[in-house]
Amino acid sequence: MSVDLSPVERARFVASRLPEGGLFSEKSWRVSSRPFPLSARHVRHLERMGQLLHNFNKACNLLYRRSVEGKMPAWIHELLDAGKPPELIEVARDSRIRGQVPAVIRPDLILTEEGFAISELDSVPAGIGLTAWQNETYAELGEAVLGGAGGMREGFNAILPANGHVVFSEESAGFIPEMRWLLGDASRVRPAETYQANGAPVYRFFECFDWEALGTFRASWQPGQAMTPPPKPYLEEKLWLALFWSRPLQEFWRQELSEKGQKQLREFIPFGWVMDPQPLPPHAVIPELNIHDWKELGAFSQKQRDLVLKISGFSPNAWGSRGVYIGSDMPTPDWQAAVGEALRDFATHPHVLQRFVRGAVFTHEYLNEETGELVEMKGRARICPYYFVVNDKARLGGVLVTFCPADKKLLHGMADAIICPAVAAPESGEEGAEKRGHLPR
Repeated sequence: MSVDLSPVERARFVASRLPEGGLFSEKSWRVSSRPFPLSARHVRHLERMGQLLHNFNKACNLLYRRSVEGKMPAWIHELLDAGKPPELIEVARDSRIRGQVPAVIRPDLILTEEGFAISELDSVPAGIGLTAWQNETYAELGEAVLGGAGGMREGFNAILPANGHVVFSEESAGFIPEMRWLLGDASRVRPAETYQANGAPVYRFFECFDWEALGTFRASWQPGQAMTPPPKPYLEEKLWLALFWSRPLQEFWRQELSEKGQKQLREFIPFGWVMDPQPLPPHAVIPELNIHDWKELGAFSQKQRDLVLKISGFSPNAWGSRGVYIGSDMPTPDWQAAVGEALRDFATHPHVLQRFVRGAVFTHEYLNEETGELVEMKGRARICPYYFVVNDKARLGGVLVTFCPADKKLLHGMADAIICPAVAAPESGEEGAEKRGHLPR
């Protein structure tokens, strides 16, 4: 493919390469003529982050297991088991999957002036097929996309053998087209509700909260059969990003992650809290917030409410930007109601509170399909790197960028967002990238 096309021709080429029927059901996005450039510093962050997060997943798995065994405080597993059905808790603790952790890691990263902030850590991510298609398509235009042209396809094939199946729940059925395209064989994509496990390796494309609706699957699958990610609902909780900051657990994290690894993760994970309504001693306060009772949170001024409140997991509202409340963007009564609901639901649906990180503003262009012209847009970027874990090593397969209009607080897939892969900026260092308008000003 010629790399000498005009920017408009490049964007039209990308749009023309979309597979028949699309990659997502009833979803569209804006197409750019080029990938989103990241500075050398940001690329270095992405290259080291995969192994850090894999080590973090292993430490989380170990911490839960030690809590169950009585080697760490019981409140840890009690918190992470809240609201889960007993059968699924028993499956998650099965000795045959004792050390298993997700083989695909996708953090949702907010691009800031300082680097990245992790807003979520997803072990059942959508977008694998889309990112593979994006990388392959832009590579045809001569772009050196992060992860390489075939990085996503090679990474996924490494964790799911050729005889394996991708098993979807009805909740995630909108992403079936991208996986059919990636596999090139529709027969390998199966509905979870009627899936009869036969020993073939399984890539689980359903959340653990779907478990009880999967009667046939539950009756036929045994923990000894290969499945990734493993059915461990405690590993899919957003609570981990708050527990990482928990004072009683700091020594554990240091031992399991190393002092260097713990320090590096602190650069990426915003400070967070578990919304636990248990009363504090009269002289105690909640760290950083300096309040004695969570109800005081509802009285915070809008300026003080630079916070985000999320349901932690095991709920249909725990993915797709549902169940997320940004305090500074809400009227006081609505914020107070959200705080009250989080406290009331603690026993079955714990919530996590985090510092809200506002992404830096950049510029990127997209093709206006009505006029046929390129339009420059100011926006904020969500960066989603995909890491594939093989032989205990996390390898970067590709990076999906969702570039949202600057007035949007929640950065997620939407019709007016630009979606494209990422590349290293052609000029080294931040200075060159700033000249091209891709670093904050």
